[in-house]
Amino acid sequence: MNMKSKLLTVATLSLLPTISQAAVNSGDTSWIITATALVLFMTLPGLALFYTGLVQAKNAVSVMMHHFAIACLASVIWVIAGYSIAFSEGNQWIGYLSNAFLSQLQHSDINGSIPEATFIAFQMTFAIITPALMIGAFVERMKFSAVVIFLSIWIVLVYAPVTHMVWGGGILTGMGIMDFAGDLVVHATAGVGALITAIAIGPRKQFVKSTVKPPHSPILTMIGASMLWVGWFGFNGGSALSAGTNAGMAVLVTHVSAAVASIVWMIIERIRFGKSSLVGIVTGMVAGLATVTPASGYIGVPGGMILGLVGGVVCYIVADLLKGRIKVDDSLDVFAVHGVGGVIGTIMVSFLAMDQFSGAGLAEGVTMQAQLITQLYGVGITVAWTIVFTLLALWITTFFTRLRVQDSTEDEGLDEKAHGEKAYTIE
Repeated sequence: MNMKSKLLTVATLSLLPTISQAAVNSGDTSWIITATALVLFMTLPGLALFYTGLVQAKNAVSVMMHHFAIACLASVIWVIAGYSIAFSEGNQWIGYLSNAFLSQLQHSDINGSIPEATFIAFQMTFAIITPALMIGAFVERMKFSAVVIFLSIWIVLVYAPVTHMVWGGGILTGMGIMDFAGDLVVHATAGVGALITAIAIGPRKQFVKSTVKPPHSPILTMIGASMLWVGWFGFNGGSALSAGTNAGMAVLVTHVSAAVASIVWMIIERIRFGKSSLVGIVTGMVAGLATVTPASGYIGVPGGMILGLVGGVVCYIVADLLKGRIKVDDSLDVFAVHGVGGVIGTIMVSFLAMDQFSGAGLAEGVTMQAQLITQLYGVGITVAWTIVFTLLALWITTFFTRLRVQDSTEDEGLDEKAHGEKAYTIE
């Protein structure tokens, strides 16, 4: 580079905004950018493939479309209002709209050791996957327009306020709630919201007639599940917001819990039916991942194994009871796997974080009993808030469109009726 070029470069750089690089850790930033990509990968294409394989072939395009549309809508809503509601100064329940449209974001803003923009993007991927999880409860029977309107409202009324309560300085933040990577924020809200929605919409016609067909492609489901497993390292490990020991331990215990729960589910099916299914083992994996999420940065390997074991057993039992005896058509077991798993992990972290289980320990001066009460209180608030505002979101949606597709559409499949496309064409 000649002298003239050097002078031009210096002059150009002098015109750029001054960024305080001293407070930004490049390693932490690189890790959180990677984690952001991993969490988005969980939804697109991971969760979309996982759910698509579980439905009938005539509804495969519909499920894919729901996931892609919600990913786009949630991103825009997060920028317009979601991030401000979740992380701006407000009251104990909800943040104010002082940062609507990210109006306060400056190029040089920093959050901890990473750029504020990176933190916003990382949190956005959580706002994407949470409503996307709910899709599994009402596949094959909810109108596309209703899905879009309902989940858009739900993000504003449920997801963002609960995020504020837990992570954004709200009531549960002040109480010292332990939710490392979002079991209350993500899995409890999605699970409970899914259950309420499934009950409100009613079961599939084939569920009523006990003629539900098996998943059309366990292979797609397994591929999607594998993507979820890999992406979950960013989900839990990234929640440390740094590339340190917390992130490393979170990734390790996440993997261990998923593996244990998968084995548990496989053994239960073997004992009960004489054979183990591919769909079963990957569902067990998701149960283990959901259960370990709130505890992942606070526990050690023994805690990860215990949560995988307990989550695998309890989630299987609840899934069986809900469909088999209570007759609620939560089509893809969103409540049983995510809602129940999330609650289990949220409660059990109060003692699995103790030194006896190789955990990181509780906050100074906090006893196990006191932390347990806090965790239970957090579960109660989250569940109550989700029930009330999910029902409100459903009610508001009915002013714009009916919730269910017509009977003829359900019979023929949502793909061609709603989207004019087929997942598979045989020539």
